[in-house]
Amino acid sequence: MSDLPNCPACASEFTYDDGLQYVCPECGNEWSKVAEEGAEDIDTGVRDANGNLLTDGDSVTVIKDLKVKGSSLVVKVGTKVKSIRLVDGDHDIDCKVDGIGPMKLKSEFVKKA
Repeated sequence: MSDLPNCPACASEFTYDDGLQYVCPECGNEWSKVAEEGAEDIDTGVRDANGNLLTDGDSVTVIKDLKVKGSSLVVKVGTKVKSIRLVDGDHDIDCKVDGIGPMKLKSEFVKKA
């Protein structure tokens, strides 16, 4: 068995050393050896579409029209959502959208206001 780390993207054990980085032949992911050594310093919180760190109570703005499942309603671009709550799971944000009600949003479709 090799002492190389498994791929962080697909957990494959078939990674190989390529100079300054590791490479996964199964999914094509490449990551730096240096990043692995300093991984404890990186904050792994929820980030918006621009890469800003989100916290509970922040206000965000929707950056894309979002259809509401099971309804003909649409959350329009530019809708401001106040007092978000961060949660674990598929959707990162619990919030209440004016005119629609309680919703779960993905952080990739919002930006910090």
